[in-house]
Amino acid sequence: MVQKLIELSLRNRFIVLLLAAGLFAWGIYSIRQNPIDAIPDLSENQVIVFTEWMGRSPQVIEDQVTFPLVSNLQGIPKIKNIRGSSMFGMSFVYVIFEDNTDIYWARTRVLERLNFAQRLLPQGVTPSLGPDGTGVGHIYWYHLDAPKMDLGEQRALQDWYIKFALQTVPGVAEVASYGGFEKQYQLVVDPVKLQFYNISLMDVMNKIKANNNDVGGRKFEMSDMAYIIRGLGYIKNIEDVESIALGNYNGIPVRVKDIGSVQMGGDLRLGIFDMDGKGEVVGGIVVMRYGENADKVIRNIKIKMAEVEKGLPEGVSFKTSYDRSTLIGEAIESIKGSLIEIMISVSIVVLLFLFHWRSALVILIQLPISVAIGFILLEAFGISSNIMSLTGIALAIGVVVDDGIVMVENAYRHLSEAQSEKTTSTP
Repeated sequence: MVQKLIELSLRNRFIVLLLAAGLFAWGIYSIRQNPIDAIPDLSENQVIVFTEWMGRSPQVIEDQVTFPLVSNLQGIPKIKNIRGSSMFGMSFVYVIFEDNTDIYWARTRVLERLNFAQRLLPQGVTPSLGPDGTGVGHIYWYHLDAPKMDLGEQRALQDWYIKFALQTVPGVAEVASYGGFEKQYQLVVDPVKLQFYNISLMDVMNKIKANNNDVGGRKFEMSDMAYIIRGLGYIKNIEDVESIALGNYNGIPVRVKDIGSVQMGGDLRLGIFDMDGKGEVVGGIVVMRYGENADKVIRNIKIKMAEVEKGLPEGVSFKTSYDRSTLIGEAIESIKGSLIEIMISVSIVVLLFLFHWRSALVILIQLPISVAIGFILLEAFGISSNIMSLTGIALAIGVVVDDGIVMVENAYRHLSEAQSEKTTSTP
């Protein structure tokens, strides 16, 4: 069988060369299309359901949120396991699907069940799906270098400008903000004044919520012109909060400033983000979408950040905290260096031992073609190019070289012996 295959190849050299060139071109195309990452994605195929109910204890969260969700999410096709986790004010439900399940099909089925489970949860509690990323989706971290801005202003700049801009980059599932203070209006209530004016704390909350709103009216036509009537009620500063009416006392309106004081502060923090021990910073974590090319997404993020940086306040710039593209580039350069080193060393060995440049050329041709075929198989089976797969290719190059040297040396010896016998047998 092997002899017939060799004979067929020798008789059809042009077809063999054409097939080799086609495989090499196909391999180059697969290299460009295959997702490149530094870390192999070994995480489970999961959908995260996140529910927030602030101020409740873990036991209340477990009984009224986590348990109803876990009970109703069971029975979805292709589910392998469901895990629930309850903590102060938050609930996480991890729906684990089988490995061959399409992640977006799974998210759709989970969302269908959540629409039904919503009626079993307390009023005002709404579960939501986590980002369509994986456990290794944190591909890029950055922070702001803004020495002239406080942490609250930096966090506002991150949440209301930078975050929204970076989320438009293709392949980005989420941009998670960290550090700083989330600005909020804080009302410090005097309970004695509440009792004096006979106003409950729930009345204060409801009145403030109701007054932070715009209202619409009808059109008013005058002199062939139509005017839209609006009631502007959004809170813009502390004075607006202090002026909200809560009730009346003997015909005199009771305002927020009469029962307490209003101040601008930061939301409760559970931790800080420190950079190299030099102080707190504000930044974001870019989470890549499932199945995307990490190297390509990072390049697009850097391009977008260069555009966003032009619109930042004076003295504010981006600093990179973590960049996975560095590790990706080193992995690619490692496989390139190994391939070049092996080709050079093999050429020298073959030329020294056989003194035949055509034999060395045979081995040099088969190396890039073998690597190209390896990337074709990676693309066909949906395996990304990462440290593990590139290391496997690098190790396989050594095996290919060993086989090539043995086969070339064996063929060269047989051809030499055949030529010697033919020379000696000629009279």
